[in-house]
Amino acid sequence: MKNLYIVRHGKSTWDIEQISDIDRPLKERGIRDGYMMANRLIEKGHVPELIVSSPAARAIHSATIFARTFKLPHHRIILNEGIYHAGTSNMLKIIQQTQDDLSSLMVFGHNPTFTDLANFFINKEIDNIPTTGIVGLKFEIKSWKEINKQKSVDWFFDFHKNID
Repeated sequence: MKNLYIVRHGKSTWDIEQISDIDRPLKERGIRDGYMMANRLIEKGHVPELIVSSPAARAIHSATIFARTFKLPHHRIILNEGIYHAGTSNMLKIIQQTQDDLSSLMVFGHNPTFTDLANFFINKEIDNIPTTGIVGLKFEIKSWKEINKQKSVDWFFDFHKNID
């Protein structure tokens, strides 16, 4: 069994002029939502073994907040340059490169790709994964190389304004 968590980075600021998109930081709300959502995952028993993040500042910061909350050591966060401009097929390739001894992976990145990726795996369409939104998927596979639409057996969708 393999568990994949697709997480859109936290709310970022547009208030800083003349800053490149990749360097945009999180807003205070993005930081708060990150801790809240990471704690929700802990409460439900969903803690990944590895985090792979886009190199964008807002994604790295979001990933660090989750890792800190999960008490994952910093070497369990890997930056992957390819996530920043990845499409769905490139994200699948990145996920398929995960070591098979790991049973759970969390990826941090951007829309529209992350919403498209989640919709690739589920049978109900999500219009938009909001900032700090999480789609968790369970697959009956032994190797990450086997991951595909047909292997998904269970999933959930959670976000900061979601009320159980």
